[in-house]
Amino acid sequence: MGGRALLFLVIFLVFASIGHSATIHGTVYDLSLKKSTNAKVEINTSPKQAVVAANGTYSFNVPNGKYSLKASVIQKNEILSFVEENITVSQNGNYVLDLILFPNVDEGLEDPDIDVNGNIIPDNNAWIYLLLALLAALLAIFGLIAKKLYKKEEKAEKKLEEAEHKLEEVFENELDLVVSIIKKENGRMTQKEIRKQIPLSEAKISLMIAELEHKGIVEKIKKGRGNIIILKRK
Repeated sequence: MGGRALLFLVIFLVFASIGHSATIHGTVYDLSLKKSTNAKVEINTSPKQAVVAANGTYSFNVPNGKYSLKASVIQKNEILSFVEENITVSQNGNYVLDLILFPNVDEGLEDPDIDVNGNIIPDNNAWIYLLLALLAALLAIFGLIAKKLYKKEEKAEKKLEEAEHKLEEVFENELDLVVSIIKKENGRMTQKEIRKQIPLSEAKISLMIAELEHKGIVEKIKKGRGNIIILKRK
């Protein structure tokens, strides 16, 4: 009976571990954010798992727990780049953890027969490279935003200039109309008569007369409560 109980306990533990498993997967990048196709990725499960990210991606099936993921690129017993990340698996599902490799500042491996799947001391300056990469990304984003805002402001200014130009053209045409009306009346007529022939407000007519007077095209003579507008002859 003791042997059967032990067997059932082992089977139960196996199925329990299968029922509480999750998948950790992601992509391995180098410092230029390109996929690394020769990085070795390992995780400290029991037993330890390791894969080569041949296409730049990796995947591990693990039970719940806390793990350390390590990725490294080694050539001729020299660590070219390395990264280590921690992750906690608390429930079933997919956990995505992308890894960015940072250059290793160490000169190399002392032992030429070192196991590349063993423990590797991470670069203590890795956080500096990560900070620089984040700052570069933020500067690029701010640059794009500033460029878009500048283009938007430039378009708005262009539209405003076009609108002002159209208004100036309309105003010039209205001034020409006033001059032509005065010419038809032998170069002399009251401001009140001008307004009768042009369906504009009194303030607008006064502004137009003032502009013509400023340009030296007409002369305004006060008579009683009104004004007589005289077209100057060259």
